[in-house]
Amino acid sequence: MKKIVILLFVLLSGGFFSSCNDFLDEAPDNRTEIDSKEKVRQLLASAYPQACYAYLTEMMSDNTDESTGVDWTYTPLQKQAYEWGDITPIDYDSPQWVWELFYNGAAAANAALDAIEKLDDPASAKAQKGEALLCRAYAEFVLVNLFSKPYGTSSESDMGVPYPLKPQTQVGEQYDRSTVAKVYELIEKDIEEALPLIDDNAYPYAPKYHFTHDAAYAFAARFNLYYRKYDKVIEYANEVLGEGAAASSRLRNWAHGATLSQNGMIRPDWFCAADNNATLLNIMANSDWAPLHSIYTYGTKYVHSQQLASTETLRCLTPWGNMQSIARYVVWWNPVVNKIIIRKYGYYFEYSDPVAGIGEPWTVQPVFTTDELLMCRAEAYILKNNFDKAVDDMNMFVKGYTTATSTLTKEAIIKFYNDLDYYTSTQPTPKKALNPDFTIAAGSDQENLLHALLYLRRIVTVHDGLRWFDVRRYGIEISRRQVGNNQYAETDVLRKDDPRRTLQLPNAVIAAGLPKNPR
Repeated sequence: MKKIVILLFVLLSGGFFSSCNDFLDEAPDNRTEIDSKEKVRQLLASAYPQACYAYLTEMMSDNTDESTGVDWTYTPLQKQAYEWGDITPIDYDSPQWVWELFYNGAAAANAALDAIEKLDDPASAKAQKGEALLCRAYAEFVLVNLFSKPYGTSSESDMGVPYPLKPQTQVGEQYDRSTVAKVYELIEKDIEEALPLIDDNAYPYAPKYHFTHDAAYAFAARFNLYYRKYDKVIEYANEVLGEGAAASSRLRNWAHGATLSQNGMIRPDWFCAADNNATLLNIMANSDWAPLHSIYTYGTKYVHSQQLASTETLRCLTPWGNMQSIARYVVWWNPVVNKIIIRKYGYYFEYSDPVAGIGEPWTVQPVFTTDELLMCRAEAYILKNNFDKAVDDMNMFVKGYTTATSTLTKEAIIKFYNDLDYYTSTQPTPKKALNPDFTIAAGSDQENLLHALLYLRRIVTVHDGLRWFDVRRYGIEISRRQVGNNQYAETDVLRKDDPRRTLQLPNAVIAAGLPKNPR
């Protein structure tokens, strides 16, 4: 059998970010022989980035307000992300942390692909090849949607992110940013090549932490939604959910979740459990997001506040009724911290020195779920003007998520949003003006159904960080507000063309030679 020696990325061993080009460097002394399918399989465990982007994107989105008063606490990363500023910390959850670990994941995927090509029987590792391609595509998908403009009419010229296709063989190799369009082409190529190769039998352990068939197709559906290929969204969503009402059996059992205690990690553990068929892919991440957004008295100044929840999200009025009264999976709230949350993210601290209290924070991010996948399909239906099927999907989700007994007609949903005032910072509603770079007729049935869909997407993905990507895709303008005692004071507005909608590259990456984003 041929033996190969590859250079593996060091996952930040020995400290943070040891050089300005670490995000694509390799460690010459960290060598191992990848000469079997089993070793490739083991290598692929490191192709899933152990980083959570939700901290950053929830802070930047309209799921966060600033609490007034003098006793609230916050971190510098929180404040800078909330204010859409250039972010200087390089600790957990920072842009450099996310950039570094997602590129490390892509590097591990490239190493696996290179190793597979050099096996005596590469065809025997086709499932591992499919997984590696998806891991690389997923890492690049997140990176391009954080550090570049969203896909759209200017993507042929908008700066993308580096997309290495081979393992790096020399320290300090230079890469260019290419374009958003080119990055999307490469992601699509990786996904389309990977889908037929995926084999769930290749995952004897912890399948919910791997790209199984269902997770792969859920990723393909979300990618094509952002890529505006709506027929593919529907095709790939149907591959997981089945067509029509069959999807209801794949959705989360919110009624059962509502019977579980809010204490400890009971609900978060259930949310991402291996036997929960609604969860398609989990990623274990080094992150402070769990204690920050959750029940702890930590990071209490910039939060998903009571005022926000009551007017826009988890406790507001909807066509189906008032969510505060009808939602099954009730929120956790304590006025001492002013956080309105759904218990999804568990906080797991790994002690390296229990006596000194030193260790690392971990959480589990539910990256793909059937409920969010259903919303992808419903959105694609609306954008293809297939309104009846979209309404069927929205009603299906609401039936499981709430105790609402009525199935709403298309006309009732349209009327509700048509009659609802558009959001202002002092008179907030869930209806925010849509300004995408494609045509949606103002006041049309399509626009009003999109408002319903984007609201449901917002509550399905609350705390997950995906709302920020919806804000960008639809050019939604959002405010920064100081809230307290039911008073609102606007401090800033992110307009549809504001360059701060795109996260700035990490300073170390700019120093390494990549052009920074405009400001």
